[in-house]
Amino acid sequence: MDKLELPPPGPDDLPLSLLEMGCSGRFELLTHSLPSNKPIQPQNTLPHGLPPTNVDLKMEVEKRFLQDPAWMPIHDTTDAFQKFLKLTKRDRQVDSLLHCSLSPLHSSLSVVRDPTTGMLLDFTEVLLEHTGLSAKNSFSLQRQPGPPAESLRGSNTNYPFLPGGMEELTLEQIKKKSELEEDIDFEHDLLAVPPGLKTGMDFSDKEAKTTKGEVNLLSLLSTFDDIIDQMPEEKDKDKKSGESSKLSRTNSLEDLGIKDTQSSFTPPKTSQADKTAEMKKKETEAKKERKWAVPVDISCPCDDFYKRIPDPAFKYPFELDTFQKQAILRLEVHDSVFVAAHTSAGKTVVAEYAIALSQKHMTRTIYTSPIKALSNQKFRDFKNTFGDVGLLTGDVQLNPEASCLIMTTEILRSMLYNGSEVIRDLEWVIFDEVHYINDAERGVVWEEVLIMLPEHVSIILLSATVPNAVEFSEWIGRIKKKPIYVISTVKRPVPLEHYLYTGNSTKTQKELFLLLEATGSFLTKGYYAAVEAKKERTSKHAQSFGAKNAAHNTTLSQDRAIWQTLLNYLSQRQQTPVVAFTFSRTRCDDNSRSLNSLDLTSSVEKNEIHSFFHKSLSRLRGGDRQLPQILVMRDLLKRGIGVHHSGILPILKEVIEMLFSRGLVKVLFATETFAMGVNMPARTVVFDSIRKHDGTGFRNLLPGEYIQMAGRAGRRGLDATGTVIILCKSGVHDMGDLHAMMLGKPTVLQSQFRLTYTMILNLLRVEALRVTDMMRRSFSENHRDTQTHEKRISELRTLLSSLPPLDTEGQLSDLLQYYHTVNELRLTTEALQQAVMESMNGLKALSVGRVVVVNNAQHFNALAVILQVSNDSVNRMFTALIICEKGNEETSETTQLNRGFRHLHNTSLFIPEGPCSHTVQKLKAQDISAITVKTLKVIPERIIDNYNKRQQPRFRMDPPGQAISTATQELLRLAEANPDGITSLDPVNDLHLKGVDVVEGVMRQRVIQDCLKDFQCTHSPTFNEQFARVQERMGLQEELDRLLFLVSDMSLTLLPEYNQRIKVLKELKYIDESDAVQLKGRVACQISSHELLLTELLFENTLSPLAPEESAALLSCLVFTQNTQIEPHIPNTIQEGIDRVLCVAQRIGELQRECGIAQTAEDYVSQFKFGLTEVVYCWARGMPFAEIAMLTDVQEGTVVRCIQRLDEVLKEVRQAARIVGDSVLGSKMERASLAIRRDIVFTASLYTH
Repeated sequence: MDKLELPPPGPDDLPLSLLEMGCSGRFELLTHSLPSNKPIQPQNTLPHGLPPTNVDLKMEVEKRFLQDPAWMPIHDTTDAFQKFLKLTKRDRQVDSLLHCSLSPLHSSLSVVRDPTTGMLLDFTEVLLEHTGLSAKNSFSLQRQPGPPAESLRGSNTNYPFLPGGMEELTLEQIKKKSELEEDIDFEHDLLAVPPGLKTGMDFSDKEAKTTKGEVNLLSLLSTFDDIIDQMPEEKDKDKKSGESSKLSRTNSLEDLGIKDTQSSFTPPKTSQADKTAEMKKKETEAKKERKWAVPVDISCPCDDFYKRIPDPAFKYPFELDTFQKQAILRLEVHDSVFVAAHTSAGKTVVAEYAIALSQKHMTRTIYTSPIKALSNQKFRDFKNTFGDVGLLTGDVQLNPEASCLIMTTEILRSMLYNGSEVIRDLEWVIFDEVHYINDAERGVVWEEVLIMLPEHVSIILLSATVPNAVEFSEWIGRIKKKPIYVISTVKRPVPLEHYLYTGNSTKTQKELFLLLEATGSFLTKGYYAAVEAKKERTSKHAQSFGAKNAAHNTTLSQDRAIWQTLLNYLSQRQQTPVVAFTFSRTRCDDNSRSLNSLDLTSSVEKNEIHSFFHKSLSRLRGGDRQLPQILVMRDLLKRGIGVHHSGILPILKEVIEMLFSRGLVKVLFATETFAMGVNMPARTVVFDSIRKHDGTGFRNLLPGEYIQMAGRAGRRGLDATGTVIILCKSGVHDMGDLHAMMLGKPTVLQSQFRLTYTMILNLLRVEALRVTDMMRRSFSENHRDTQTHEKRISELRTLLSSLPPLDTEGQLSDLLQYYHTVNELRLTTEALQQAVMESMNGLKALSVGRVVVVNNAQHFNALAVILQVSNDSVNRMFTALIICEKGNEETSETTQLNRGFRHLHNTSLFIPEGPCSHTVQKLKAQDISAITVKTLKVIPERIIDNYNKRQQPRFRMDPPGQAISTATQELLRLAEANPDGITSLDPVNDLHLKGVDVVEGVMRQRVIQDCLKDFQCTHSPTFNEQFARVQERMGLQEELDRLLFLVSDMSLTLLPEYNQRIKVLKELKYIDESDAVQLKGRVACQISSHELLLTELLFENTLSPLAPEESAALLSCLVFTQNTQIEPHIPNTIQEGIDRVLCVAQRIGELQRECGIAQTAEDYVSQFKFGLTEVVYCWARGMPFAEIAMLTDVQEGTVVRCIQRLDEVLKEVRQAARIVGDSVLGSKMERASLAIRRDIVFTASLYTH
């Protein structure tokens, strides 16, 4: 009820008022007089008036949303709604569209305190800088935090924080001083007496020395020359040079500072130019010596470790190894480290210490791993150790505000691109299993993350031993502008012994032959003993022809006999647990099931396995507990046998891993993935074979793969040595293969950097970050030595500016044009020469006795005769007898610059001025400038022998032999008879080279030679001198242009592909002509894989007509990668969807091909596999897992993993639909996600609960 304000009572009004009785609505009339000129107040018996009334919610909603036309949408198309709009009058309020957020505060209050007592005296207003910074316009850490909902994952409209190492100031920025800087005159008006002192410094006639870079004591003391006794001049010089060489690094800012400040001084002794040049030289030397990767010597013990770290952040119950101590010392001073250590050496200690340090410093650590299973295992381990640990994977988010976050590398990449607030507090990022950077599919993610990390984050890289750890660290150090300390272990903590096993029955079960000792020596006698043992049981054919094809498959019964024999033998010798690496999932299953009579566990262990198994699977639904795979595995596990590969259900894999780490699984048949990651060592490792299929074909194991798997043998603190056994099933493997595999170098870390559309779009939406910056910093471009190039560029510019000006007046006016023409002739001639040298006819012509014209640093247009031709086809050498001046027989060191051109414009042959001499030299192909039509009869052996004999001091004065004299006279006669040049063999007419390039080259050569006759400059008396100058200047200019190209973006290897991908994005309207990201591009940024296809499907409404479960089934093609034999039975709507997907994929594939990308349209389309559509469709409709497993030949574990990854795709599509504004599709994706997130597929990991 609205309150009525009554007017004050007038003189005619009766003295009456109302009194309300309680809240029942009863009133009483009061008749006592009221104070005049006061309004009548409603009087009440309640002390605080009536209680507030609560308006009915339904009425308020109706009034606000249904009866107020301003709230109604205007784009609804239904007829009833259009009638309603006509009935209700709608007032348009344009102001409501203008929403302005509050402007940020431009100032803050600062406290003024008494400097002695600390008492609060006053407050002053301080103007704030950078108040307009936000996540939408700035890379700075000073920007305002975003909304709390985006603090963890960030937003795809945010700017990332500035990547470390990209803060390179340009010269213009350096020269432009900020307003806060004062102009200090270092010559006049310097304050001489500090406050509170009677006397001060005397600045008269002293040279102030600028300190740069790192300030050391000597450089500080050197300004107090009036206090320190003056040293002799020589010592002073030494001191200066020593001091400047100690300065490790300068950059252009400091160089500039030195030039500016020093130019105002007038030093007493040496000239300023000399001094600056000397200092610059020292600086560049220091800069050149700078290495970003610092190898740490772990051979000397860390005796003072506990003195240097009296209060460690984390105390270990055991004594640390030297490499661990060295790493911890580096972490304490916040340095980045690369720890390349052998398996089971204890790399995790370094990670744990970093986590403990960040908890001590109240910062955060991110631990990234390549595999989700490894993330889960680490979560459990670190949770037990530290407590405050969170986990972020595609489908799980636990405790995201923890100080230590464990995640996959892909999630960290998206957090960096999306400017997550977590990055602000980040102190360490730990990359585990860094050798995974070699993975062709996902290796690029590691490089992106390393490039995108901001400067304040330190990096810890943990890896198995790799040969190029220093080179890799050098790259990271260079892009992040910080040193990386490389710490590697020399040997394994538990040495390995490698054996060959040839037994296959009880009689031969002890046939175990040592092949590689723990010391690392390869025993050939062990190999031959194994060959002998095997030979006794092989057929006559194999004995005669050897076991070359030792890799051919054996039958299941033979395999069973071998495994039965070996495992009995190992369990007798107490060499369990055993990991048996088998490079095929079906062979893993077959081997484990064939051992039905093998029992390796005691009754107590059986009981323990049984209770653990049932407790772990208790969270599954009843039907899921009866899956065939679970029942088979239960029986195997009770007998101590386990199987571990990607086809096993995730929860079952975790049960097996936990039982194995407790020592209850005695034999584990595993594929290669088990060797990747968590520390689960065994007593013995057995290799079923040393050949594997790598997706393209069968090959032997690489040394790196073998070491990674064999490294699982040997438990630290339990075994003296680890045992590695290689089975020789059908024959003994080739000794060379075994030697290469066991003692070869592990695979080097190689860049797998490639451009993806997501990366390009993410960087394009942030204008200040360029894709070329990312490409330039990638490991694939590590060979670019930009610093050296830039140093040489500045040298060349200085040289060019110091050269005298060219004389191009009068006759010499066409000199530059002449130079360019001659240069073109040189290139054409060289190309023709190369074509001749590579042809059969050319090499036939260059046989013994052929007269040729020689031009090199020593000879100019000299005739020679070929004596010998080497057989080396790569660097073919020609031994020739060449005529020369007396005294020019020896090869001189000095080379004339203009020699490279003279023979092109001056064809006159060399004729000696004095007596004719000769020399025998080995010529390269490029030294022979022409092959003449003449040949001479020579005796090469005699000529060479005679010449070599006369090179000895004893026979030096002997006259030349008859053969040499004759040949020399013939050559001289030919030269004198043809002073203007001898006819040479024509490549087309004489040598019959019919290639298009050769024919065009010969024609071009003739045209250019005719052009040269028309130039005037050749008649100038100073032509030779001026041409030499032009040549010198142009030589420097060409080198400068080449280096400028090398340091520019134009020389990037991936630049052509980048331009092709940009072309694709423009064609598909993801970006406009100015490279600004459009709506389609923003949608594609949300999607991590197959971004083009998914975005096109969204914008073509392919998913809109489908039901949620049909959408999920269709999208399964993006996550499923295997081929299946069973044809899925699916509804027509999904089949139509599949046809549309293939049509869109074909269109994208063809467009990519048109834009120049190498992948064919067929290859692009074939990567989408629809084998799981029926399985996903039935699963989303609620069918139990046991039934959907029957629908396909794909193993259960693979099905589960695909559905889990499909859930991540559905989330991405839901995000994308929201950006487009399609709320219907967004909610449909949410329903699809809910439909598949159930039962065994999404059972929580045992490690996280």
